[in-house]
Amino acid sequence: MTDFRFIPITPHPLLSPYIAKMCVFESSGRLPAMDRKLIVPNANFKLTLTYRNGIAARIGDKTFIQGENKLSLTGLIDSPVILDSHEDVQTGTIIIEFNPLGAYRFFYLSYAEAKNQIIELADLIGTRAENLQSQLAEANPVPLKLRLLQNFLIKQLEKTAPDPIYDYCIDRISACKGVITVAQLEKETGYSSRWLHTKFSEHLGTGPKNLSEIVRFKQFYQAYSTGVKLQTLKEHIYHYYHDQSHFIRAFKRFTGYAPTDLQNSLNELATKHYTF
Repeated sequence: MTDFRFIPITPHPLLSPYIAKMCVFESSGRLPAMDRKLIVPNANFKLTLTYRNGIAARIGDKTFIQGENKLSLTGLIDSPVILDSHEDVQTGTIIIEFNPLGAYRFFYLSYAEAKNQIIELADLIGTRAENLQSQLAEANPVPLKLRLLQNFLIKQLEKTAPDPIYDYCIDRISACKGVITVAQLEKETGYSSRWLHTKFSEHLGTGPKNLSEIVRFKQFYQAYSTGVKLQTLKEHIYHYYHDQSHFIRAFKRFTGYAPTDLQNSLNELATKHYTF
């Protein structure tokens, strides 16, 4: 049986407003072939360093391989991901997940093009990423790698300024747990839906409506991942969804399965990744 663990890391105080979670993932090899190895969208961007072995991910009909000692950025994901170690050997990965406020403060790039993609950081920002990868490959132990990564991000943060209107909308969507309309955001900000969609596309890679749908579903999947029974969750769906069929469509969209099908075969990776 494959042993694996997520080791939570506390971000530097300057980074913590923008980082949803940070951890070190270690495993003794690939997960059993029968496990679904499902990673469900949670509205976060991910910066990953594979310092031992590599990882393989399938998003839709595309497969992405991240080699050893590589840095990759995962854009906003709005479909289920199947994840595993690249080779069946010991694996070590540093994972930094940026909340929707975060990514645009660290990387200047086309987020719409990064949506549902895993891209090597060197292909996005060039020499800076290549130099950082070289430093990280030589740095041992893992805490030193973490310090180098966070120092790099702090320098990146110093180069950018906040976008108050976008940040306000993100805070509202988060506070409302995804139950807010674009029309309401228009009313509160004074900006048109077209302007808001353009702003979200620049900073996030998708519109406010799609983000709200991911955040709304996240409330349910977090509880589902910790073992709350589906029947209990159904009692609360009308606060977030029009009816049960609306909820089931969302569930299938973000997991690829009907709720009862997934509940009977949810593996430990899926639950721990979502709740660590």
